[in-house]
Amino acid sequence: MKGVFTLQNSTNTFSVQEMIQLKKQKKNTSSTIEKIVPILLLFTAIVSVLTTLGIVLTLIVETFTFFSRVSIVEFFTSTKWYPFSPTQGSYGVLPLVVGTLKVTGIAAIVAIPIGLATAIFLSEYASDRTRRIIKPILEVLAGIPTIVYGFFALTFVTPLLREFIPSLEIFNALSPGIVIGIMITPMIASLSEDAMSSVPNSMREGALALGSTKLEVSLKVVLPAAISGIIASIVLAVSRAIGETMIVAVAGGSTPNMSWDLTTSIQTMTAYIVQVSQGDAGYGTTIYYSIYAVGFTLFVFTLVMNLFAQFISRRFREEY
Repeated sequence: MKGVFTLQNSTNTFSVQEMIQLKKQKKNTSSTIEKIVPILLLFTAIVSVLTTLGIVLTLIVETFTFFSRVSIVEFFTSTKWYPFSPTQGSYGVLPLVVGTLKVTGIAAIVAIPIGLATAIFLSEYASDRTRRIIKPILEVLAGIPTIVYGFFALTFVTPLLREFIPSLEIFNALSPGIVIGIMITPMIASLSEDAMSSVPNSMREGALALGSTKLEVSLKVVLPAAISGIIASIVLAVSRAIGETMIVAVAGGSTPNMSWDLTTSIQTMTAYIVQVSQGDAGYGTTIYYSIYAVGFTLFVFTLVMNLFAQFISRRFREEY
């Protein structure tokens, strides 16, 4: 110890002035970090925005190139999609849109009832231990690569369905639609369960005190109170189904047609993009640019669905 102005720790001896100086250095270092971190965060945010703008700009420019060669009226009104025709290609996107809607509709029919039933069970009936076991399993299901789902649809679901529907073709709309529905079910279940769990218990207790059964509380109190979150989860899941690629590419086939028959081969917008991207068309050809036009159409579909989900979420949001 050096007089009353010297302090000692386990290994070193510091004067009071040295300790004040060290404190200032630490403070300056902390202040510098506080100034740098917001700049880095702003830079990453700008990179994200610029990347998004770059993707959208590329999509728009290449789409305009396509429409300089093909009539936009033909693209949105013609019912024939034969870009690989040896004579003159036909570029009517409606068969691809119909194929996408068929698969999405089947997926929604499968996923919405199962997802909502699972959410109600987890939120209103399951114990904490059961919820802690089931919910992570559902989230793992959502993490399975879609190519695995695709081969599952082709090698298991389709042969199984052919036992009941002999006329079902190897490539069809039914199998990928069902499997996409299974894939998006965890999204609906998990997000809807979160929305239901956020409903205050006082509302449940009040309904039970008035003589309601647990089922009535679930369906007439909790479900309406969480409707904004539930609808948002459904719209997001349907958007995911619209943009699904590998399952329909593997199990749906590559036959664009306007038929609403679910047992025949189809081609969705994403499946067509995959087909051309694998090298079926040379760079700079009309077929090459057609994938951007189809991609832009898909982008508009998904954007509208996401905007609708945000609108529903804000319109029906209830604050407790």
